[in-house]
Amino acid sequence: MAGNLNGHTIAVVATNGVEQVELTSPWEAIKRAGATPVLISDKQESITAMKGDWDRGETFTVDRHISAAKAEDFDSLFLPGGTLNADALRTNDDILNFVRAFFTAHKPVAAICHGPWLLINAGVVEGRTVTSVDKISVDLKNAGANWVDKEVVVDNGLTTSRNPGDLEAFNAKLIEEAAEGKHRQQTT
Repeated sequence: MAGNLNGHTIAVVATNGVEQVELTSPWEAIKRAGATPVLISDKQESITAMKGDWDRGETFTVDRHISAAKAEDFDSLFLPGGTLNADALRTNDDILNFVRAFFTAHKPVAAICHGPWLLINAGVVEGRTVTSVDKISVDLKNAGANWVDKEVVVDNGLTTSRNPGDLEAFNAKLIEEAAEGKHRQQTT
């Protein structure tokens, strides 16, 4: 995996229903690269993950409530998937403002599976080439994105992938883009 992230802090935004492996696999990759992942949520103390859409997963401690999170405290942003997770977060104005702030600051953003739903509601996908789980491809196209069916897509600091089967490639690009830092064309 390319990239040394020593000293980097990466915001990981999730809530109940996050797809467990889409949270834990990138989290571990971020740590192995030397960065500090910080779990940000609309929940105060902990969230419960899912294994797929039906099976309850593990519980994870929230590091910071969204009300206390500022984009300027982080080097990049990661949005894991999970149908319930993304559906709940995409209507939360505090979360959407937090996401937009990374684009405004030209910081790297990565989203997998249903995670790009947040990007739609944040208004940051128009004209961007992205991928996602195929179930939200029409939503992304309707929001003005160029949706493609690829393992991983990078568009000026925005990294997206389709599903847990893409995690190895996704993690590598998440780390690579975070190591590159700000991208001038990464904007709202």
